[in-house]
Amino acid sequence: MATIHQITRPEHNASDGWKQRLAEIGAKEGFYEELGDQHSALFVKHGKTLIVTFDNLDLVDKSDKDRMPWGFHFAESRNWSVLGIMAEGWTWYRDKSVFDFFDRMQKEGFFKQFDKVVFYGASMGAYAACAFSCAAPDATVIAISPQATLDRELTVWETRFRKAWRRDYSGRYGYAPDMVKKADKVYLFYDPMDNADAMHACLFQSKNIAKVRCRYMGHRIASLWMSMKILKPIIEGCVDGTVTTTGFYKLFRNRRDSLRYQKEMLIRLKKERRHKLMVLYCEYILSKRPGPHFRRELRAAKLALQKKTPAHGAK
Repeated sequence: MATIHQITRPEHNASDGWKQRLAEIGAKEGFYEELGDQHSALFVKHGKTLIVTFDNLDLVDKSDKDRMPWGFHFAESRNWSVLGIMAEGWTWYRDKSVFDFFDRMQKEGFFKQFDKVVFYGASMGAYAACAFSCAAPDATVIAISPQATLDRELTVWETRFRKAWRRDYSGRYGYAPDMVKKADKVYLFYDPMDNADAMHACLFQSKNIAKVRCRYMGHRIASLWMSMKILKPIIEGCVDGTVTTTGFYKLFRNRRDSLRYQKEMLIRLKKERRHKLMVLYCEYILSKRPGPHFRRELRAAKLALQKKTPAHGAK
């Protein structure tokens, strides 16, 4: 019989009201544990599906005591159990205490009490979702804009995350493309127009990986999905295994009405100096609604075209 991990109270930052609240929730509904100096884990037990999420506390408003780690409220609304791993900063979870925690969870049979285990994260959290999924073989992985590794020998082209370069990406739970080989299914979402994210995606080659291209969505795909109100149905489809490429791209059509997506598209066109398309795109947007930003870019694109095309008779 698998042993449920013993409830522990945090010794670090005991005066922090936000963390104290997490500890109280853990004591009542599962467990809360500090993992070294920079990480912590909160488990809340509900149904037989477990969602393992990864959150960066640098992005958390700790003054809001009702704010839960990323994905908690959504998971609880679906009666899913949640194990939230939280990082104090841009650590990429490369810490022996985190490694030991997942080793212990696997050894104690923690994951075996659930019918389905899903590892879920975006960017740094997506790297962790992939890397630690091997602790629960046959799990489902939902990785949004993941990194394969930040090992400088393997990803010399990756220049975005300098804070994390000094960390060790070898050894246990290190190279994410190898770690996901034990998973049942991996859903990898990325923007192929983002060169760095596309390079990382290319390093994931296992047959259990379904790569979904999200063109012109940039790196922060999850937050854009939230604004489009399609994050929940996509995640639900991945969890229950009903998501299809056709179904995804039907939801994806909502991007056309998303202001952030429209601006992302315009940035791409401007970067590529496709001024004619910029004119057409801005005119289309402005035909739907007012938009000072698009009106300014329309004028700039028309001016660029005039400079590119000399007046009649000019030599």
